[in-house]
Amino acid sequence: MNFSPIFRKEVRFYFASPILYIVLTTYLVLSGYFFFTDIMLYNLGNVTGKSNPVEGFWQYYFNDLRFVLMLLMPFITMGLLADEKRLGTFELITSYPVRGIEIVFGKYLACALIFILMMALSWINVIFWCFLWGFSGLEPLLAGYFGLFLLGCSMISCGIFVSSLTENQLVAGMATLGIFIFFWFLTWNEMMASERAINVLVRFSLFDRIENFFKGVIDTKDGVFFTLFILFFQFLTLINLKSRSW
Repeated sequence: MNFSPIFRKEVRFYFASPILYIVLTTYLVLSGYFFFTDIMLYNLGNVTGKSNPVEGFWQYYFNDLRFVLMLLMPFITMGLLADEKRLGTFELITSYPVRGIEIVFGKYLACALIFILMMALSWINVIFWCFLWGFSGLEPLLAGYFGLFLLGCSMISCGIFVSSLTENQLVAGMATLGIFIFFWFLTWNEMMASERAINVLVRFSLFDRIENFFKGVIDTKDGVFFTLFILFFQFLTLINLKSRSW
C-alpha cells in the first residue's frame, strides 16, 4: 500500500500545528492531576498497606484517562478530512497515485502515531509510581494501557468518519464529541429501558467494554469488538470518499 506520502504529510501538519501542542499540554496536565488525586485517594484507603493497587488505584486512574481522551481526541481528528475539503486540497490528494483506502489508512496511522505519543507521555506518572512502590506487578497495568490503545484507535476511526462528512472543523469536532458522549452515557440511565435492554446496550458501549482491561483482564471478545468497531468506521469513511468521487 502506497500510504506513506499521506502519512508523512499528516505528520508534518500535526507537528506544525499549535493544536497538537495544546492537546499534549492539556493531556499532561489533566493526566497528572488525576494521577495525583487518585494516588492521594489510594493512600487514604490503603491504611493497612494491603489494598490491591489494580482495583484501588489503576482502575480509577484509567477511568479518568478515558474521560480525558473523550474530551481531547475530537481535536486530533476533526481536521483530517474536513480541512482538506475547506481548503480545496482534497481533489489534489485524490489526484495522487494513491487509492481511497490508502488515503484513509495514511491519515489514520498519522493520527494513531500522535495518540501513541500521548500514551507514552503518560508513562511519566507510571515511572513515578514505580519509584514509590517498585517495578513489580505491572502486568495488569499493561492490560490497562492496551485497553486505552484500543479505545483511542476506535475514537480515531470514528473521528475520521465524522470529519469526512463536513467541511467545517468545528462541526466535525463537536459532532465527534457528541458521539463519544452518547457512548459514555449509553448505559447510565437505567430508567429508560429494561434490564435486558441495558445488558444489550453494554455490549455496544465503548466505555463499558474497556473496563475489563482496567481490571487487568484481556478478553478476546472485547478485543474483537474494538477491532470490528475500527474497521466499520474505516469502511464508512471509505464509502463516503468514494461517493464524493462519484
